[in-house]
Amino acid sequence: MWPTTVRARATVGACAVVAAALALASFALLGLLENNLRRNAEDDARRQAETVARLAATGRLDRVRPVGRGVEFVQVVGPDGQILFTSPNLAGVPPFPPAGPGVPGTRFHTWKVRPAGGEHRQRVVQVVTDTPQGLATVYAGASLRDADAADDTTTAALAIGVPLLLATVALVTWRVTGRALKPVEEIRAEVAGISDRDLHRRVPVPATRDEVARLAETMNATLDRLEASGVRQRQFIADASHELRSPITVLRTQLEVALAVRDPQLWPELISGALEDIERLQQLSSDLLLLARIDAAQPVAAVRLSLTALVQDTVDARLGDRVPVRTDLAPGVEVSGSELWLSRVVTNLLDNAQRYADREIRVALRTGGVPHARSAVLEVTDDGPGIPPEDRERVFERFARLDDARSRDHGGTGLGLAIARDLTAHHGGTLTAGDFPHGARLVVRLPLADPAR
Repeated sequence: MWPTTVRARATVGACAVVAAALALASFALLGLLENNLRRNAEDDARRQAETVARLAATGRLDRVRPVGRGVEFVQVVGPDGQILFTSPNLAGVPPFPPAGPGVPGTRFHTWKVRPAGGEHRQRVVQVVTDTPQGLATVYAGASLRDADAADDTTTAALAIGVPLLLATVALVTWRVTGRALKPVEEIRAEVAGISDRDLHRRVPVPATRDEVARLAETMNATLDRLEASGVRQRQFIADASHELRSPITVLRTQLEVALAVRDPQLWPELISGALEDIERLQQLSSDLLLLARIDAAQPVAAVRLSLTALVQDTVDARLGDRVPVRTDLAPGVEVSGSELWLSRVVTNLLDNAQRYADREIRVALRTGGVPHARSAVLEVTDDGPGIPPEDRERVFERFARLDDARSRDHGGTGLGLAIARDLTAHHGGTLTAGDFPHGARLVVRLPLADPAR
């Protein structure tokens, strides 16, 4: 039976809270009103009873004046149950029960019996006093007609006003909640209509500048990322298909030629070319698999390692490079990350430099940045043709080549720098191409490991 929509739950909740508050307020109002009016009647009756009791104590009941304002009746009953005095409106009414012996004092009662023939409750004050005839009991009663009338009027007003107020609260809450949730429903409907082919669509952003507007902005930002990811994925698939098709086509042609040629002397050359294409296919497949692993990888585990030793070991492990590599590594530079992946970053940068360097490659490692955000800075420079300023971002795109024919001749897949940048970003760092007067300069910045405690 509980409402299933936010709008209905908000309406029911608001009505329940208001109803509980009104119930408490109504009971408090009725209680205060009852106590106040009863206290007034009680004071009137007590004053009248005390006045008559003083006269009875001195034997002057004949001097009792008519009952005062607000007092319904007065009756004085002796110790033997005889009426010593009674107000005219109690003529013929039997005496009230006398007080027991030895209990002088004042007591208060509310009687529903109407000795004076009234239609309302009566607040009766009972005063026991000593008289020449013994203990006598003085009864003075005041009508609670004002309290009863106020109770009836207030109860009737609450019985009519509370439902009307609750209906008003329900209507206002329903309308306000509906208006507040209307943009949410529009966002839901728009998102429900977006498929994987409609990622260009965006949800409407209300001009309210509230939580719903921020939700719409966040949703649009998510759609932006999804669209960019989809475009990137489709482009990647198209580029990968193209890159795989070329060596496969060449390999097939070489094998067909080998089958057609009957001269055994030509077979080694044809087989050697086929093996080169197979090697290129293997390298391309490995790079594509690594990119897929990077895209799906979780955050890198924070393993503390020496970047200085990692770079030196990577350089020392490269045997038979065409161009010698000179190093200038600052000691004791430590970062947090994966040794395997950071080694792959250094390897890819060195492979790229080896393809284009003329006579020299330099690797430098230092620390830099402001004191509260220091980082490890790794620079790989070469004396090759360099990277034009307008292409310094494009070189990090997947399958990007500034000189396609030259890159193929050098055996590149077009994924080395893209992999290096993705791995660096996965470690919370950056990889950029910087200015260099004679060649290319690639700069890696990684956050330093926390100081040892």
